[in-house]
Amino acid sequence: MKKVILACLLYLSFSAWCIADNETDNNGFDWEPLMAALIKVESNGNPNAVSGRSVGALQITPGLVEECNRILKKRGSSKRYTLKDRFSIDKSKEMFVLFQSRHNPNNDISFAIRSWNGGPRFSVKATQRYFNKVMKYYKKTDA
Repeated sequence: MKKVILACLLYLSFSAWCIADNETDNNGFDWEPLMAALIKVESNGNPNAVSGRSVGALQITPGLVEECNRILKKRGSSKRYTLKDRFSIDKSKEMFVLFQSRHNPNNDISFAIRSWNGGPRFSVKATQRYFNKVMKYYKKTDA
């Protein structure tokens, strides 16, 4: 019985540490359907996709990696991302959620799509075509 209790406590402690260290929880908001649509538009699911300085399934730029590391540092986390992490779908998703947690605290889908394409100070007009493409896939996965 003591072993079961100890195992449960260790699991709960580890889970809390992961959430605190990753800083990607975003109040439990489920970004998976939107990330699936973004991945379809950005790379058609290819984690090795390269387009200029953007790479991976979510086509992450070096600037986004730097931004995520700034956010983590500001939050007191020791975690840091590398440029190589952009080729990992899981780490790319973590970076997406981290970016949203900082720049989109209300979890606004429109803002998330447009800021992924045009940055946090996007132009609605300049991101409209991208927004429409993503929404085509998002509606399919969000049904």
